[in-house]
Amino acid sequence: IETEKSRPSPFANLIGRCFEPYLNIYIESLDRNLADLMDKFVSDSKTQPPGAKEFDGIEGPSSVLSSCADLFVFYKKCMLQCTQLSTGLIMLSLTETFQKYLREYAIKILQNNLPKVGGNASIGTSMSNITRDFRDLSTSGFIQNFQSFLKEGEIARYSKEEQSRICCILTTAEYCLETTQQLEGKLREKTDKCYSEKIVLSQEQDNFHKVISHCIQLLVQDLETACESALTTMTKVQWSSVEVVGDQSNYVNTIIAHLRQTIPTIRDRLSSCRKYFTQFCLKFASSFIAKLVQQLFKCKPLNAVGAEQLLLDVHMLKTALLDLPSTGYQVPRKAPVTYTKVVVKGMANAEMILKIVMSSIESATDFVKQCRMHLPDLQSSEFQKILDMKGLKKTEQVQFLEQFKQLENATKSHVVHDSPEHEAGRIKRLEKLVKKRV
Repeated sequence: IETEKSRPSPFANLIGRCFEPYLNIYIESLDRNLADLMDKFVSDSKTQPPGAKEFDGIEGPSSVLSSCADLFVFYKKCMLQCTQLSTGLIMLSLTETFQKYLREYAIKILQNNLPKVGGNASIGTSMSNITRDFRDLSTSGFIQNFQSFLKEGEIARYSKEEQSRICCILTTAEYCLETTQQLEGKLREKTDKCYSEKIVLSQEQDNFHKVISHCIQLLVQDLETACESALTTMTKVQWSSVEVVGDQSNYVNTIIAHLRQTIPTIRDRLSSCRKYFTQFCLKFASSFIAKLVQQLFKCKPLNAVGAEQLLLDVHMLKTALLDLPSTGYQVPRKAPVTYTKVVVKGMANAEMILKIVMSSIESATDFVKQCRMHLPDLQSSEFQKILDMKGLKKTEQVQFLEQFKQLENATKSHVVHDSPEHEAGRIKRLEKLVKKRV
């Protein structure tokens, strides 16, 4: 009796199968409806750009675009209708149609609405905001350098509304990514087994991943642009003439002010997707530290006091970067461990460069060994820059560079001798020697 109950009825889908050869008409109608819906989304986005509705000067989480929810609700209705007619081959056609408009949504609604780099970005770094952010910073020498600081502040950046738009698109892309994964599962579940394995939406998921990555990159570039002129200012200081170590330099104040102005907005807008805010912090810190090190090499020549002042500045920047994820919080929160490791490692490298510059030279050999010991990844070109920072003339550098290359070659040779390939070669030679003797 149980077997008879579990056996499918011979009348199941009997009527539906009669219409299967003509279901392409349904798919064509669906395609036209989705095309009209997409046109409406595009028109709406031109009238009111993403993020504009929620931008009112008050910080808060970015909402997902309503068009995104409308699209997936429409998809759900279509899938229910289609499965009532057939769960066979037509489901593959339905999937292809869904894929088509997921791609269009990613490009036309998300990607195309991102602010253009170098476009009509407003001067977001208003002097009123920057001045406000200086309240808690050291003001030593600020008045004397105010005119030069004004020039630094005039940087084309995204406005807060444009930042809000980027964050809104990012959160929408994340929603699309997660919902597309669920859609793939539902389509497979509703489709006959012989066809379900052919339903793959990985390409569409990749498209949303790319939008998210692009959004993060735009936010990183924007903050980098804000800090760039301050780093350039650092290289223009006459570090060989510094006579006393004071408070942190004004370029450090400028960078910290930009961080305080930007980070809280982005963090609040991305509060619904914290992992992407962490990615933003990681990418910015990595990029900023790399640029800082390159700019440090341009600070030449340095006297001991100048190097000490730079070391203080680097330490203050390190502190600011470590606190970056919680910038603006009244109660500081601990940064993610992965982020902290990146900052500590990168800034330790910058600090070590300055400590080496500050150290005295007993002999070329000892100095080179010291550099290799404390900076094992140091390249020959970077070593030469350190010599420039110390103020050594080109003729004086020859001996140091030769010593560096000799030690570098010796290290490479040691690595080769210890490699598995080298060891295997030695074993083969020994085997041949044994055979000859036998």
